[in-house]
Amino acid sequence: MPAVAAGDGQALASASAAVRRRLIPFLFLLYVFSYLDRVNVGFASLQMNAELGFSASTYGFGFGIFFISYLLLEVPSNMILARAGARLWIARIMITWGVVSMAMMFITSARMFYTLRFLLGAAEAGFFPGIIFYLTAWIPSSQRARTIAAFMTATLAAGVIGGPLSGALLTLHGAAGLSGWQWLFLLEGVPSCALGFIVLVVLVDRPDQARWLSADEKAALVAAVAREQSAATVHGRSASASLASPVVWLLSASYFLLIPVALYAFGSWLPQIIRGSYRGGDFGVGLLSALPYLAGAVAMVLVGQRSDRLQERRWHVAVSALVSAAGFCAAAFVHGLAGSMIALTVAMAGLASTFGPFWGLATAIVNGAGAAAGIALINSVGNVGGFVGPYAVGYIRDATQSFTDGLLFVAVTVAAGAVLVLAVPRESALR
Repeated sequence: MPAVAAGDGQALASASAAVRRRLIPFLFLLYVFSYLDRVNVGFASLQMNAELGFSASTYGFGFGIFFISYLLLEVPSNMILARAGARLWIARIMITWGVVSMAMMFITSARMFYTLRFLLGAAEAGFFPGIIFYLTAWIPSSQRARTIAAFMTATLAAGVIGGPLSGALLTLHGAAGLSGWQWLFLLEGVPSCALGFIVLVVLVDRPDQARWLSADEKAALVAAVAREQSAATVHGRSASASLASPVVWLLSASYFLLIPVALYAFGSWLPQIIRGSYRGGDFGVGLLSALPYLAGAVAMVLVGQRSDRLQERRWHVAVSALVSAAGFCAAAFVHGLAGSMIALTVAMAGLASTFGPFWGLATAIVNGAGAAAGIALINSVGNVGGFVGPYAVGYIRDATQSFTDGLLFVAVTVAAGAVLVLAVPRESALR
């Protein structure tokens, strides 16, 4: 690939805009169903727990066990993706997770619930870090916070869309002899399988293979990414260097505290928290659950744009996390539907605002040949929080018959993450 001329900034800007137009909406759609299929059990629990006799601890453990297999297979999955290419591996991930998600409709016991949630985590392992790694070949680091924030709004869109959709599917209770929660798993798993086959048609592995970029745009984009990789920190020079790096482990611990504990505690228990103060039906619970996610999507994009504009990451993450912690703390003590919804909306808006700046920071530090392993490590270690958060809240609820202490636990965790992320060195100091 020829070198990029000094005046080729216009070609790079054009290429970056084309990538955002072409790839981000499609990847966004994939992530919507990824997140929806891992958290729709939160809505299924409104009927499933009573029908199958699951306690709060049983449900919380089953929700969280997804992340154990996810943790075990995350790094190997991303290493395979780096070798096989995102196109084939993301398609495989989506098809298998769609099949397992649909199989959730056959749950009859706690053991079966645990097994299928474990298999779902194994099937989906590598999807999110695989997409983040994939984007490092397409998006210069200076633009990643806003781009990753735009992509990650899918987690919030899944809440906005999935809440009302899941609530509506629960109303099919009794149709064709199936419970509403069974219809939910079946009909929300089908699109993932279908999208897996579409991935094979839409995605290309590298910018130089993209027919929708001009020759100048390809050259400018490939050269820009190559320059960044050649200047990568010691943490990205090999897979082993990434996995052994103290800074990568610091990022992993920060991510664990900042996002997954709170995100999945929120996603798994929000419908039941709302049900505690709302006297309407399942569809109304679904509609109300969409509001915090909608606010989070707006906040995520705005903070991601500001982080890119100022080229500052750590304080954007820390301040957003403290806002989220304050929201969770308030939610623990307020009473009534209106107060609870306001507090939970603030909590999600703050939490969502950490996503773009955090991954902008992480991908600037973990770059080059070891990026696949480093990114997967951060995500997999961090996502242990996906087990800890839901299970801890469920255990505390069984012990206290209240969500108060569970919400306080989440608030403290996020606040600790805000402090820890400030200890991460600026990427420029690691060069």
